[in-house]
Amino acid sequence: MADGEKRSRGDSGSQLSYFDIQAYMGTTKHMGGFESTQTLIELCHIDENAYVLDIGCGVGATACHLARAYGCRVVGIDLREAMIENARDRARRERVEDRVEFRVEDVQALSFHEGMFDAVLCESVLTFVSDRPKAVAELARVLKPGGYVGLNEEVWIERPPAGMMERIGDIWDIEVDLPTSGEWLGWLESAGLRDVVVRSLTVDARREATQVKRYRLRDIAGMFYRALALYIKSSEMRRYMRGRRLPKDVFQYLGYALLVGRKQG
Repeated sequence: MADGEKRSRGDSGSQLSYFDIQAYMGTTKHMGGFESTQTLIELCHIDENAYVLDIGCGVGATACHLARAYGCRVVGIDLREAMIENARDRARRERVEDRVEFRVEDVQALSFHEGMFDAVLCESVLTFVSDRPKAVAELARVLKPGGYVGLNEEVWIERPPAGMMERIGDIWDIEVDLPTSGEWLGWLESAGLRDVVVRSLTVDARREATQVKRYRLRDIAGMFYRALALYIKSSEMRRYMRGRRLPKDVFQYLGYALLVGRKQG
């Protein structure tokens, strides 16, 4: 488990985490769906000449999309070996293994040399780590001068009432004290990134539905089958899902921010 990553507290007997379930299902979810990923790709000026680092790559959907659609080279990292194995399988299926590499890494202590990458993408990852400023500094360190960091992270649009906040804290896999867009901006600038673009967004059903564009029909069918099978077979999964019911009004308060900054040359 990553430093600072939480197990779900929705049921005291549950040992599953959000990431365990994602790894088993073979899925990766980011707020704003594939549309938000595509926005980051465009704002980071990724093309066939780019060398890209995908932080928290999960099952490799974004990394493989970059290699296939743009022809660029990509390194994807994740904390979980299960995710990395899924990602390598995907790269082989999509025949992009010559342009994509996957490895287990911790974003707070990257093994890469300084100034290696033209762009670093990081979606719904830094929210889960204990030292966010350090992680942002690591992203900037491995970036070439003139390169771009693109983030997609959860933020409170408005802080929820105390009772709702307590309920969310009991069942969520991340700390409820989310950074503001301004705090993310400050950490990017402190890491030496300039001309930062900030887009604060609310959760929109149409954008969220674009999530399926990351995957092929076979992938989606497999995810559904594995989720159903796990729910039927595992009492732990059923306890987890019962304890994961967020308050119905939470998305009046919860949103996300897209932030892109350029490293000084």
